[in-house]
Parts: sequence; structure tokens; C-alpha cells
Amino acid sequence: MLNKHLVAATAAVALLSAAIAPLRAAPLKNVVLVHGAFADGSGWRRVADILAKDGYSVSVVQEPLTSLAEDVAATLRVLNLQPGPTLLVGHSYGGVVITQAGNAPNVAGLVYIAAFIPDKGESALGLLSQMPAANNDTRATKDDFLYLDPAAFPADFAADVPAPLANFMAHSQAMLAKDAGAAPVTVAAWHQKRSWALIAARDHNINPDLERRMAKRAGSETIEVPASHAVYVSKPDEVAHLIERAAKAVSQ
Repeated sequence: MLNKHLVAATAAVALLSAAIAPLRAAPLKNVVLVHGAFADGSGWRRVADILAKDGYSVSVVQEPLTSLAEDVAATLRVLNLQPGPTLLVGHSYGGVVITQAGNAPNVAGLVYIAAFIPDKGESALGLLSQMPAANNDTRATKDDFLYLDPAAFPADFAADVPAPLANFMAHSQAMLAKDAGAAPVTVAAWHQKRSWALIAARDHNINPDLERRMAKRAGSETIEVPASHAVYVSKPDEVAHLIERAAKAVSQ
């Protein structure tokens, strides 16, 4: 009889302990990737493949690049399809987009890859004006869409990408509406959400010193990679590793 009471008491204590113990957060497995100007979502392919192999569910946003509002809407459309907490990743102008869209309640953290990290009231073009230009090869169409001179694109955007691919990227680049580049964010999600930043130390499209300054201001956990602006293409392992590090950190 005593043994039965002891077993019952032990079971009761175990159930009580389980009830009051803090629940361990489920690992974050959803990642949404946002491209920048002069590129499209296909550039994320190698990063996405690495993340998928490691068990992450990866979605890639294809922004129209026609206005900041429409690019944010495209991102929110994909975020709304995620089944739980999500890590939001942006490259270049995509950093502006995730800074605004990152206020969505299911965004657990932000990762900036050679990206703009604006504060409230700042735009991509406004930030570029704060430091010496990394190049002078941006051109505009008659209807004010921005693009990089295709002859200069490989050196400016993708200097460490194999030449045939860099040349293809130059002639398939997605143009950015000038109004989108000049549009200020109205909120900056990094004030409320944890952030990480990868600085492309050999970036000839965004001044690396500007990348460093923005990341420091945002309090982002930062790494530097000796790579071009297209670091997500040329160094997918390093980019994926940072994303996975961020995903694990927000899961703790």
C-alpha cells in the first residue's frame, strides 16, 4: 500500500513539474527571402537550396520594384502564408522592404545581406547620398526606372561571380522605380525585432562603410565577408550560415 501511495505521489509531482515548467520554444523553420534592385528572386537559389537541405521551409518574394508600398505588399502576401514564426531576409533594397514589412506579427527576426537598414523617414536613395558613392553607373530610363549600366554591372554588382553568370545578370536585371528608391519607410522594425547583418567588404554597389554604419546603428549582430554586392550568389554558404544562426537565436 505504501509503495502505491509513493508511486502516485511521484507521478503527481512529475505532472505538476511538467505543468509549471517553461515551455521550450519550437525551432523556427520558416524563412522568407527578399531580393533587391537590379535582381530577382532567382538569385537566392543556392541559399534556398542550402536552407532547405537543413530543414528550413523557404519562400522567395518576387517584388515588382514599382513602388515601396507594392513591394511591401508583395512581401506581406508571402508572410501571410507562413505557418508560424518567420525569419525575414533582405538583400540591398530588399533591406528597405523588410524594415517596413518586418513589423508583421509573425516576423521573429530580420537578416540584412549587403542591405540598406533605414530608420523611420529614410529611403535607399537618401542613405546612398550620405556617403561617397560606390559607383557612378546607375542610369535612368525615360520613365524614371533605375538600372546599372550593363557594361559596368559585373564589376559593380557581381565582381566575384563567374563572368558568364555576371553578364547574364547584367542583361536580365530588374529595374527599380526611382520613386521606390526614394520612398521613406514609415516604421523601422529593427527597433522592436532582433537583427543580423552581413557586410560585403568588397561591395561596389553600396559603400561598405555605409553598410557598417547602418548595422551598428540598428544594433545588428554583424559579420563581414570579403565579397561583392552579389554575396548571396557568390558566397551562399556564408549567407545561409548567418540565416541559420539567426533562426536558432530567435528560437531560444
